[in-house]
Amino acid sequence: MRRHQGRPVDGWLVIDKPPGLTSTDVVNLVRRIFGAEKAGHGGTLDPLATGVLPIALGAATKTVPYVMDGTKLYRFTLRFGEARDTDDADGKVTATSDHRPSDEEIRAALPRFIGTTMQVPPTFSAVKVAGERAYDLAREGRPVELKARPARVERFELIARPDADHAVFEVLAGKGVYMRSLARDLAIACGTVGHIAALRRLRVGPFDEAQAITLDKLRTLGDTGAALRELLLPVATALADIPALALTAAEGANLSHGQAISLVALMGRIPKAADPHGGLVRAVMGDRLLGLCRLQSGWLKPERLFVSPERAMTSKGEV
Repeated sequence: MRRHQGRPVDGWLVIDKPPGLTSTDVVNLVRRIFGAEKAGHGGTLDPLATGVLPIALGAATKTVPYVMDGTKLYRFTLRFGEARDTDDADGKVTATSDHRPSDEEIRAALPRFIGTTMQVPPTFSAVKVAGERAYDLAREGRPVELKARPARVERFELIARPDADHAVFEVLAGKGVYMRSLARDLAIACGTVGHIAALRRLRVGPFDEAQAITLDKLRTLGDTGAALRELLLPVATALADIPALALTAAEGANLSHGQAISLVALMGRIPKAADPHGGLVRAVMGDRLLGLCRLQSGWLKPERLFVSPERAMTSKGEV
């Protein structure tokens, strides 16, 4: 998240990221267009990658961790026969192979990558090694040894085979799974080498392609404040999977001051999907999201508040 001088703007904007830009580049551009004081994103995309990049503005930056923890859907093209130092098409060739696996070989290898496995991140990644980013060490030609870490893949499917050199896959994965590593390791499992030639993210948690706007379209609205704000999705969109609990104005005011509320007073309103023993709920007042709260020891305890006490007392607008 970045803090700058600007006006308060709260909400999510889903960008269809073009190739060639970093996620930080896109965040900075969106922040400038909206004149927002705070901005962040819901999950990094490599410069080569395109697709869904949720941008958080204002109060939405507080919900970024919940988006980062959500599942993500990707489509990538694997190029067989060439290993590259970045594990994608932007890197230098480090090894070659004449073997091109059959569809049957590919499908036979896929199951070993589904579920929770151990994955070594790409050498060119933001993983820290002794306090330094791996990609900085790699660019300087210094040795980089990264440890394997758990990676959760829910679905990994071969969906097209344009030619012998290429195969297209869709992957549904959890937080921290590197598609470049997945492509690299699958190629090796098929008895060859490979890298990602194209990568597109189709969904991040509750955000998908249907909600995305291109940067070119956004730029055309740059001088139209009302049109820009109409593009924003509510802060609560990022928390759509968390059960909602409606509060009265008095309860909302107390909660916004950090006060816990007895669950006895909330009987009949506690959502059935909420776990009364430590479960998380969205505290709402009308169409306003107040914060995330924990049901614990007979109390509704505020965990993450998204509005100030003063804003909680107002009845207009939406967080």
